Amino acid sequence: MLKGPLILGAGCFVAAGAYLRGGNWVDARCTIGPGTELKSSFVFAGSALAHFNFVGDSIVGAGVNMEAGSIVCNHRNERADKQIRVRSGPGGALQPAGCDKFGALIGDGVCIGANAVVAPGALLAPGRVVRRASLVDQEVEP
Repeated sequence: MLKGPLILGAGCFVAAGAYLRGGNWVDARCTIGPGTELKSSFVFAGSALAHFNFVGDSIVGAGVNMEAGSIVCNHRNERADKQIRVRSGPGGALQPAGCDKFGALIGDGVCIGANAVVAPGALLAPGRVVRRASLVDQEVEP
């Protein structure tokens, strides 16, 4: 299902059962697999969101690979204060993002393993590898 506004670049593949909604910009040669939901995000060239992924309110760099079932969360459901906070670098202070819905900034060439979860406000440096079935939550990381 494709719900505008939506821009799909040349040579993209969008599988049956994918759901693109809320305003997305998808660059050339991207793959959006079956059962994947993409909401209000930018996805740069050559990235692949395998199958059964969710990416919300995020910027996904070029050449990113998300294995099956990986999730980029965009909302802090586990607490009363829904404000998203972003860490200003390794060991840096948390800074309010000024919004209640924000996923992640994912650098070029990042690989996110199957069933991994990226919490709201995460910043993933280019080339980072997120192991399968792991959690990236920079609000609780030192």
